[in-house]
Amino acid sequence: MIAGLFCFGIVRAQEEFIQPQATLISRFPFYQLGGGIVIVQGVIAGQTDTLNFVLDTGSGGISLDSSTVDRLKLPLSASGRIIRGLNGLRQVSFVNRQTLRLPGLEVENLDFHVNDYELLSRVYGLHIDGIIGFSFLRRYIVKVDFELDMMEIYTPGSLKYPRGGYLLRPQFTTLPVQQAFLNDHRPITGRFIFDTGAGLNILLSEDFVSDSTVFRKGRIFYPTQAEGLGGKKQMSLGLVKEIRVGTYKFKNVPVHVFSDDYNVTNYPQMGGLIGNDLMRRFNMIINYPDQIIHIRPNKHFIEPFDYSYTGLAFYLYNGQVRVEDIMVGSPAEKAGFQPGDIIFSVDRTIARDIKTYRNMFQNSLGRVPVMVIRNNKPLLLTMDVKDIRKSRRR
Repeated sequence: MIAGLFCFGIVRAQEEFIQPQATLISRFPFYQLGGGIVIVQGVIAGQTDTLNFVLDTGSGGISLDSSTVDRLKLPLSASGRIIRGLNGLRQVSFVNRQTLRLPGLEVENLDFHVNDYELLSRVYGLHIDGIIGFSFLRRYIVKVDFELDMMEIYTPGSLKYPRGGYLLRPQFTTLPVQQAFLNDHRPITGRFIFDTGAGLNILLSEDFVSDSTVFRKGRIFYPTQAEGLGGKKQMSLGLVKEIRVGTYKFKNVPVHVFSDDYNVTNYPQMGGLIGNDLMRRFNMIINYPDQIIHIRPNKHFIEPFDYSYTGLAFYLYNGQVRVEDIMVGSPAEKAGFQPGDIIFSVDRTIARDIKTYRNMFQNSLGRVPVMVIRNNKPLLLTMDVKDIRKSRRR
């Protein structure tokens, strides 16, 4: 307290309650999957298996995969709780009062809801054991360094933010909702879920797109799909001329548009979500206790976006990268891919690793040779990967 401050003969009492200083608890590495998805490894107390968790600001709780719960023989409690995702509603059970052990940190009294992440595991080629969301983030200040792939966990309290960044002040409930600026046909300001668990740049609801008329007339979109709660979701892929988050601008950003059948965005309250393929370009300080997210550009800020379009959906099955879905009229369909094809090599690179193949498709434009195994026989296909920047108008 500063008392008895004299100003031009008037005595003014000033009081200020000072937060305790935030204290570093733990520092540990993480690793990234495609689209900037952050994987943190931890252990449930009383168990020995190391588990893979997605750090997800788009999750209103904390969760475990159903197969992980079965494998660890964790006790389930029924509930009437319903969770909502992009492609469905689901009633969930809980594993209650568990302790999560991260490097140098024990988080007690966590109630994990149980979900099925088999599809996500096949997408990423890594078993996804769970998702870390609001139930964890509300207790700490979390620094995420995408240059060093390091995470730091602090106690809530006063923190000096680094220079050269910007303080976002999202609206917080269980999910942070951030204002952002879009410009294509005309400038639009909207509110979007800040979602580190989404491996894309920005996802807009069809209602928002229709009502805002954000896109220029004749903007071309391509059929694609994404994976989330409830399974696969059909979407459209296009390009938006400009996106601005805080004071930071991005030009010609790939954007996904979806039919929000389960009202995830509570439109017109929100227009969609901002994903981590955009936000990985910043180092972040996620401060739920003070309702602040600090962003500072990192070395990925100037990296090009992924402008490739294949229309090919493939997943990992029993160690094989297998084609499952092919978009109508896409480069994949024109190249002759069929469901069930096993991808053996891409551009003469034999990896049998789904992450490697995804990265190669995302960084390839033009004609790409792909060797597949069909009916136990090798077959060479050539796919003309489309550059979505070259098809802006009908």
